[in-house]
Amino acid sequence: MDLSPKIYSCLFLHLNMQTGVLTISLDFELLWGIFDKIGTRYNPEYFANTRKVIPRMLELFAQNQIQVTWATVGMLFAENEEEWKYYSPDFLPSYREKKYSAYEWARQHGIRPEVHFAPELIREIIQTPHQELGSHSYAHYYTLMRGQSPEQFRQDIQASQKIAMEKFGARLKSLVFPRNHINELYLGICLEEGFEYVRGNPKNWFWQETQHEDQSKKWFRSADCFFPMGKRTSYSLEEINFLSKEPVILPASRILRPYTNGNSLFNKVRLSRVLGEMEKAAKLREIYHLWWHPHNFGNNPEACLIELKKILKLFKKLQEHHGMESLSMGNLGNRVKAKQVKNQFQIQ
Repeated sequence: MDLSPKIYSCLFLHLNMQTGVLTISLDFELLWGIFDKIGTRYNPEYFANTRKVIPRMLELFAQNQIQVTWATVGMLFAENEEEWKYYSPDFLPSYREKKYSAYEWARQHGIRPEVHFAPELIREIIQTPHQELGSHSYAHYYTLMRGQSPEQFRQDIQASQKIAMEKFGARLKSLVFPRNHINELYLGICLEEGFEYVRGNPKNWFWQETQHEDQSKKWFRSADCFFPMGKRTSYSLEEINFLSKEPVILPASRILRPYTNGNSLFNKVRLSRVLGEMEKAAKLREIYHLWWHPHNFGNNPEACLIELKKILKLFKKLQEHHGMESLSMGNLGNRVKAKQVKNQFQIQ
């Protein structure tokens, strides 16, 4: 990285004044994200609500100057089935269990534009200030499932880059692995295909190796939404390490679980956990990486938006009193790289 002395000095001054950071990443997928779990047994209103609530979320983010990374399934970029087929790779994932293949599901059940395509929403994301368009792979690709190969993964993320560039003029830099299945052997491929930043899993053991689920992991993850069950979820900039031939891994802190009807105590404690962690991160000058799926707002959009407003209201307070910043995955990743440049500069 070749920077002028003036840029170095400005960059290093900013790094020396490090503050807390709120990073938000959203896994935008519609039915492509859950087809293997629910098949055709979904409520159309759920995704109709999702389509309606996304512009309202974007409005809130713009009003509060919140940077957000929208990790979007590449298939959502397509206008219709013909375009979907055109951008699909030649070498499709050969999972041993075919139920995990988006292509196999579409072959059996057909394409439904209202749950499979969303180019108009992607345009809104791009046109909204402070939003970063990222990738959630092209076909909600599972990198840890048996049968698939590195070359199939490469072609999948190449398809995401191609449709994003040709349709929207966007080069995607941030990637979120579907189901948080992080295959470390594929990280080099990510960087080679233009993805400089990847969301990592929370550092607690019950978020590791998510392809090997058991009841203990699920129980601890659920309980951790209400009470501390592991290590602190926020982290310092110095804790983020990366290798020269891999993307920068930006660990997640917390998934924002959706509002649940009929349980006010459940909702209050769950939201308080998030707000408390945000405040702690601001005071400690650490990074708090919050994520969720936009479709999580589908069952109770109004209640979920009220909770989001509370989160953003607290952020503005923490910004005023502690200097907390809002950074997308891309901008947080840039901060990490700048920190490394600073360290190298000091060594020299």
